[in-house]
Amino acid sequence: MTKNVVDIGKLSMSALKELINKPVEQVVSIAKDGQGWKTVVEALERRAVPNSQDLLGRYEMKFTGGGQLLNYRQIILRHRTDLVKEEKNG
Repeated sequence: MTKNVVDIGKLSMSALKELINKPVEQVVSIAKDGQGWKTVVEALERRAVPNSQDLLGRYEMKFTGGGQLLNYRQIILRHRTDLVKEEKNG
């Protein structure tokens, strides 16, 4: 059964929390990737005081069209206040 964007977003957050056992902050992006999905999800890696110095990790996750996780990897580690410019494909 093919999932929709909302389902994949929820699945991404749930799967990442289970995999890394850290608080998940947000879904940064969701895109169709051939027959499947590619998502980028952000998680709190380390809490700091002040919270502007929290470390956040971004993870790329790939799913089948039915929502089975194929792989994931950390793509960036940043402070909460760091600006991140995403590369545009094409």
